[in-house]
Amino acid sequence: MADAGHGHTPAAWTGVIIAFIGFCVSSAFIVMANPVGFWAGMVIIGIGAIAGGIMSAVGMGKPEGHVVRSES
Repeated sequence: MADAGHGHTPAAWTGVIIAFIGFCVSSAFIVMANPVGFWAGMVIIGIGAIAGGIMSAVGMGKPEGHVVRSES
């Protein structure tokens, strides 16, 4: 399963962790009925996507030409 290309890279982990923090921030502020905090959390989610994309572009993502093997 580790070779299946399921995002086991520093770029994927960083993007997901930042997006998860943004999700937690947005969730907390939506419960508190604070729209500014909610949108701040949404911005953090976007930053996670951008950070993961940049890290992948500089070589911390899945290597080029990586072939996913099927074990069926």
